[in-house]
Amino acid sequence: MGESDWSEFREGGAAGTDAATDVDVDVAIVGGGPAGCSAGVFTARYGLETTIFDRGPSSLRRCASLENYLGFPCGIDVETFLELAQDHAERAGCRLREDHVESVVALEGGEDTGFRLELQDGEPVTARFVVAATKYDGEYVRGLDDETAMFVTEADGDDERFDRDYPDDDGTTPVDGLYVAGPLAGCGDQAIVAAGHGATVARTLIRELREEAGLWGKYAGRYDWRRRMQNRREEWADPDRWVEVFEERAPEDRDPATVRRLAETYADEYDGTYLEEAVATRRAERGQRRLAAALEDEIVLDAVDDDAILERAAALAEDGSSGG
Repeated sequence: MGESDWSEFREGGAAGTDAATDVDVDVAIVGGGPAGCSAGVFTARYGLETTIFDRGPSSLRRCASLENYLGFPCGIDVETFLELAQDHAERAGCRLREDHVESVVALEGGEDTGFRLELQDGEPVTARFVVAATKYDGEYVRGLDDETAMFVTEADGDDERFDRDYPDDDGTTPVDGLYVAGPLAGCGDQAIVAAGHGATVARTLIRELREEAGLWGKYAGRYDWRRRMQNRREEWADPDRWVEVFEERAPEDRDPATVRRLAETYADEYDGTYLEEAVATRRAERGQRRLAAALEDEIVLDAVDDDAILERAAALAEDGSSGG
């Protein structure tokens, strides 16, 4: 998965997917808004084959602009934001499908077998994990849990809605493999909050996979970040150092051979988070160019002209003050 592969520690072959489960994708995300795209970025970057289904009413498109999303000091129009969000998900490795998910049913064959998504237009898709990331309607998951109420009756009428208290805060549910992210999980309607919750849910899913692979505690958590090579401590560049740490801290039920393999795989993953300076610079430039591509040419040119005028005025002011 990602820079390293934990599949050897699972009962199967493909990274992130149980070999006993013949499914089309690892993760199916229903909803292509902030929560769904954010979750997809994390699962895809981890190496899980992820498909995002996005067709249906979007409350975000009712907004004139987003003015409280961090990183856009003057706000950003919704269409540009969604374009960037979905492009980000695709570049991370997600597949976006414009199809409506009518229902999600559990596959037969016992526990941990996954789900089948019935689509309005296309053929059904099977997935090991499902993340429900729509806002208004969770009807497509009805019937997955016969023991715990997933729907509640509205206080002011007979209509039912998905119970936002059904999932835990981290998006997990009583149904193994089913997660809920964003407003449907009761996190609130603000786009930045929904995106943050989507990331939280994805990291929960990844943590559970890593625990299944044998990792524990902080080693089961996955921090998706990149650091500069110049900041790497040489002590942690040595796989044997990780072996020592894992042998000291491993739970008693882990056999020594497994602990060593876990340590070596973790060391590879850790080492892969560091970037050479030239690579970090190229990635920063790539990010800026992508943001520029989302802007209208006239706006970019006007901004450049404004900057030039301001710089010239500042230079003249400095010359005047220095001349007495």
